[in-house]
Amino acid sequence: MKYTHVVFDIDGTLIDSEKAVLLALQKTLSEVEGKIYPLEELRFSFGIPGEDALKQLNVKDIDYCNRICNEREADYSYTINLFDGIQSTLSKLQAQGVSLGIITSRTKEEFQNGFAPFGIADFFDLVVCAEDTAEHKPSAEPMLKYLELADAQKKDVLFIGDSVYDWKCAKGAGVDFGLALWGCLSSEGIYPTAALKKPESILDL
Repeated sequence: MKYTHVVFDIDGTLIDSEKAVLLALQKTLSEVEGKIYPLEELRFSFGIPGEDALKQLNVKDIDYCNRICNEREADYSYTINLFDGIQSTLSKLQAQGVSLGIITSRTKEEFQNGFAPFGIADFFDLVVCAEDTAEHKPSAEPMLKYLELADAQKKDVLFIGDSVYDWKCAKGAGVDFGLALWGCLSSEGIYPTAALKKPESILDL
């Protein structure tokens, strides 16, 4: 299959940010709610919008708590890195004329503050953030928005992600899905078009 569009999730796919995200949430809940959660109990929140995670945790002031959480994430930015092979893979895909995109549960502000500093944002022609759709992953709406904005056909798009939220988003929109095994915490319940051991494996498709 010759894909003309390759779309990526951010957290757990392009950048290894799990530790920073979970530690920031843990610290915020301790400060704001006075509750101590083991990191394992917060792992469900990785890859979904912060507001949605806070709702599931029954936080009272979601807007305030979400803002504090974003600030705390910066405290742990030293733990975040690009996955090995990501930059070179993006460069090779771009050289082949593939259109590159992002679908993320991050807000535009979170994208600018937490992702843009890694220096690879310019590779991407189109970025769909949380504000761009009413529903978020696992809904198909973010991918349908990408298809609309990019004027792309479903058969020409490959979505790369690390979670069941990403897979359901792709499946619901009718596009192929590549599972990023390098960042995947659990492949249970995920049935990808291709299971990718490393970023360079995308080039084989």
